[in-house]
Amino acid sequence: MAYSFDLRKRIVDSVERGDRTKREIAKLFGVHESFIYKLLRQKRERGDIAPLPHGGGASAKLTETDLLTLIDLVAEASDATLEELCQQMKKRAGVEVSQSTICRALQAIDLTIKKRPSAPPKPTRSSAPPSTRSKKDSR
Repeated sequence: MAYSFDLRKRIVDSVERGDRTKREIAKLFGVHESFIYKLLRQKRERGDIAPLPHGGGASAKLTETDLLTLIDLVAEASDATLEELCQQMKKRAGVEVSQSTICRALQAIDLTIKKRPSAPPKPTRSSAPPSTRSKKDSR
C-alpha cells in the first residue's frame, strides 16, 4: 500500500528544512531511507509527490468463460486430478494452463476436488511382506 500524500508532504518538508539528516527523518517517520531518496527523485523529475499508479501485474490466464468451463468439468468428473483438468481445459476451451493455475482457480470459485485420479484404483496388498534384509555379523 502506498504511503499517504500527507506523510509524503511532511517528509519532503522536513528534508527541505534541513534540520535533520535523511536517516534521522526516515527513522522519525517510520520509512526506509531509500523511500526518501525515491520520493525526492520523483518530485524532481515529475514535479509532484503523489503515489504512482499500480503497475498492473500479470493478467489472468482464465477468463470468466474459462472458469464456467472449469466448473462444468468438475461437475462432470468431480474426482479428476489437476492434471486431468488441465488436459480437459486444453481440449474443451483451447486454454493451456498449469496445475497451479487450475488449483488457484478452483480455490477462487470455492470448488474442491478429490485427490485420487478418476481411473479405477490399483489393487493393493492387504499387508506388507516382512523385511528380507539380512543382518551382517558385527566383528
